[in-house]
Amino acid sequence: MTASPPPVPPDTGLTDAPPAEVRPGEVDFQLVQRTIAGDQKAFELLVIKYQRRIERLIGRMVRDVNLVEDIAQETFIRAYRALHQFRGEAQFYTWLYRIAVNTAKKALVDMKRDPTVSESALRSSSEDEDETYRPGNEPISDETPESVMAANEIAAAVEAAMEALPAELRQAVTLREIEGMSYEEIAEVMNCPIGTVRSRIFRAREAISARVKPLLDNQSGKRW
Repeated sequence: MTASPPPVPPDTGLTDAPPAEVRPGEVDFQLVQRTIAGDQKAFELLVIKYQRRIERLIGRMVRDVNLVEDIAQETFIRAYRALHQFRGEAQFYTWLYRIAVNTAKKALVDMKRDPTVSESALRSSSEDEDETYRPGNEPISDETPESVMAANEIAAAVEAAMEALPAELRQAVTLREIEGMSYEEIAEVMNCPIGTVRSRIFRAREAISARVKPLLDNQSGKRW
């Protein structure tokens, strides 16, 4: 008697293979392509994803909160009109960042103002991501009047040092320390070699450290 073959399980369409890994930026690129194809909701998702980050960037440049929203809106309008130029060779935010910077600079030139980095640029990226963060809301459990005063003096010194930096050094160190961009991304944004980026960031850090060092004499080995 011949044994019957085992029953074939129904095809569920599921496999044991792990899901394909999504590369960084691939989702953004797909949203861009969907937008170009006419899917307006796809661009709305991009706006939702990057609006706060772009507004923080612009706020560090223009300092006038009344202008931030308008410039951010103009940034996304320009980005929408230029989407066909985005090839996915760089991260979408890197591409959008350049548009935001150029839009803010144009607005400042129109108003005859100098683009600078405001005090908000001194906050860490983690603070920027906190919706509830406001100046003065930092933990105070271990604070003393002396430590608060020292912290304020250091913050003021860092801000003054940032303000005194040449524009290209200030932008480079802001992109690295505040925006968290890689050296490659900064080179793309600033349109210069990676070696130049490293040099600018090093010089910026040295200048800031020299300004802050006298305040840190009691904290040996610590730098900003």
